[in-house]
Amino acid sequence: MDFKDKDPFVSGAAAQDGGNDPLRAPTMWAVTAGDEAPEGRARVLGGGAATFDVCHVGVVLRVVLGVQAVLWLATLYDSVGPADWLLRWGLASAVGLPACLLWLVGLCGARRWLARRGTVAQWGLVVAWGALSAAYGHVQFWLMDWRLGLQALTPWTLLAPMATGGALAAVGLAWLRQRQNRADPAQIQARLVELQARIRPHFLFNTLNTAIALVQVDPDRAEAVLEDLAELFRRALASPHTQSTLADEVELARRYLGIEQLRFGERLSVTWHVDEAICGALVPTLLLQPLVENAVKHGVEADPAGGWIRVEALRRGGRVAVTVSNSVPAAGAHPVAPHRRGHGIALRNVRQRLLLMHDVQAEFDAEVRPVSPQASEHCFVVKMSFPAGEGA
Repeated sequence: MDFKDKDPFVSGAAAQDGGNDPLRAPTMWAVTAGDEAPEGRARVLGGGAATFDVCHVGVVLRVVLGVQAVLWLATLYDSVGPADWLLRWGLASAVGLPACLLWLVGLCGARRWLARRGTVAQWGLVVAWGALSAAYGHVQFWLMDWRLGLQALTPWTLLAPMATGGALAAVGLAWLRQRQNRADPAQIQARLVELQARIRPHFLFNTLNTAIALVQVDPDRAEAVLEDLAELFRRALASPHTQSTLADEVELARRYLGIEQLRFGERLSVTWHVDEAICGALVPTLLLQPLVENAVKHGVEADPAGGWIRVEALRRGGRVAVTVSNSVPAAGAHPVAPHRRGHGIALRNVRQRLLLMHDVQAEFDAEVRPVSPQASEHCFVVKMSFPAGEGA
């Protein structure tokens, strides 16, 4: 086995010339619960702030459509026909839509401040803001009537919209809290699944055996392997956040593949193409490691000839496009391979957490496809796309 330094950001052939050593990379997750994050790192939203993070297209769309559905039903009662109902609905929407958008903008801007308040204060502030937003919507619509001399503004005329706005704000907050509570079990389940994957006996024993073999010939490299193994376990057990940066996820995957490259040697070729400009983008914790582990298990380990893994993370407009692809064994190349086919747990896990974080703005696709239109060889490709956000 060749233990020369390899740069994980170049192909297997180019790596023979040396470069950055993935096994000597500095630890990037030294922050545990209660520690300060390093300067310059994007800070992720805590659980409370995440409840009020309504700045996503999916959340805005659901809230606006929910309010419109309420107005649709409310105006249906007094209407005398379809034309009258459409007129009433249009007038109600002219009041409700600005109020709804103002409420969402207020929650988005004050999400961190609201997260530091108590539960009772949160409910009171959100409901009060809903009432005030509804009053604003009513007043801005009344100004048009006032210019035409059609309606006078009195405290009584504000009571109905403010009561309705407060009630709808309470319903909206209940949905946001339920949405966040639904995300928490998924994050816990993700950690448990990844912990079980990382302590698979064969991976642990192979890594320890690799370190033992290196003790005599390269003690520094043996120490680095054990440090990377400890880091993998520490990340699964001690990470207090449900989000991290893309740079952190790339580094964790590099550590894992660095260990596996020592085990497989020339059988494993890894290529990286990562745009440094998007390394600050926020992603779900443990986004890449399960995917590269799947690639090793089902694409490289199952093939006696070995295989290749390619990881790309590029910026396309205002979005981040991440692709993890790997070779697949040829038919009949490994007699045990068909029985080692996975159940797709890791893929579903990553997809669910990505959707929980980015909702309708996230895209996820996994399929087997030809390496090229003319080639007979196939590869397994996982594609993800999500907004770059403020950190990228």
